[in-house]
Amino acid sequence: MLLSKTSEIISTECYCLVLASFYFRMYPTSCDTFVALPPSTEGQRIVFGKNSDRPCDEVQEVVYFPAKDHEPEEKVQCTYIEIEQVAQTHAVVLSRPAWLWGAEMGANEHQVCIGNEAVWGKESVDGEEALLGMDLVRLALERADTAERAVDVITDLLEKHGQGGNCMEDECGLTYHNSFLISDRTEAWVLETAGKYWAAERVEAGYRNISNEYSIETKIDREHPELRTYAEKQRWWNGKTEFNFATVYSYSNTARIEAANGRRCEGRKLLQKSQGHIKAETMMEILRDKESGINMEGLFMTTGSMVSVVPKDQNLPGVHFFTATPDPERSVFKPFIFVVDIKQLKHTCSPCFGEEDPVKKKPRFQSKPNRKHPLFLKHEGAAAIIDSGGVKGERIVEKMRVLEKQKLTEMEKYLTKGIEDATLLVHLFTDTVDEEISIYSNA
Repeated sequence: MLLSKTSEIISTECYCLVLASFYFRMYPTSCDTFVALPPSTEGQRIVFGKNSDRPCDEVQEVVYFPAKDHEPEEKVQCTYIEIEQVAQTHAVVLSRPAWLWGAEMGANEHQVCIGNEAVWGKESVDGEEALLGMDLVRLALERADTAERAVDVITDLLEKHGQGGNCMEDECGLTYHNSFLISDRTEAWVLETAGKYWAAERVEAGYRNISNEYSIETKIDREHPELRTYAEKQRWWNGKTEFNFATVYSYSNTARIEAANGRRCEGRKLLQKSQGHIKAETMMEILRDKESGINMEGLFMTTGSMVSVVPKDQNLPGVHFFTATPDPERSVFKPFIFVVDIKQLKHTCSPCFGEEDPVKKKPRFQSKPNRKHPLFLKHEGAAAIIDSGGVKGERIVEKMRVLEKQKLTEMEKYLTKGIEDATLLVHLFTDTVDEEISIYSNA
């Protein structure tokens, strides 16, 4: 009995070591976020996109939360810690790992879009439970009505609560700092953090993308008041040469930095290739690109994708497309538009386990429940058919592309002329998911 128990412990420890080693090697190759602004886009529109690259067995759900008024002194329970709630939160649509409170990416009713990236540097990563970067994405979307205000929300929360905690649904653990790409109807911001320290860069035209490395160099539009003095104290910067955030705060060993930089460069090339003509379809093609590594495969893969098109004209709606399924190459981007009376997106909402969820019970992550939502289950079967090759798989993909193209065409009407009857859009996302499920059910 003792031998059996010891073997079990050793087996678990070995598994964790192997898994942790694997994730360490994979750090530089997860997630890419993009934004394009006029004159790089087609028309007076902002186009935002992100691939969320996560463990291949992790389910990503797409969920909606309406705007809400809150009581004075009310608290909000994030993934690990409880913080003060604000008086009012905005309506949000989120794509998130189903086990946590925050989000990998999403948008709010004011057309603010945010995606985050894991980054590592000279500043040590805190394993203590605090706010996850993904919590900060959701908190900023719920509390900010502009991109710059989202920068304020995130940096204020960092100063007060810090960032840290396991970012993976497994007791082996994965921790990192965070960078964010944030956009609204008029501009975008890149916000990169190292513990509580941060630098931010405003983007007013053209295009920008981020991966798993610090990318803000000498163009720093806002920063933590102690960003430079802290670097001097750590002897990362001599206080005399021009301050380059990425150079000062990145690892001295550049092997990992070069790996992430290569993928970011490939993403920039893909954006440049369509400069002046970037639209939703362009961003979807970029997110589907496997040769560049942007669309990841394997044990660490793209588990969810998002593309948003936001007109600069305040009278026109933004359209936010989500897959809610792994691998955008074999997924459908489905449209969502903020209107009143939207209900929870039931087909892409994972089962809820309440207080019995292993994430909430300490010690955490002692088991892993089945979090597959209805669309994920149907897509899983269809993906197996597609992967096996043959005519049947080809027909499924063809029907998926027809559905997506149809929705893109329909959405162009709203992006150009606005909304005449909002009631027609209440179930837009859910109805599109129904059509997608129908394709898989009839395969």
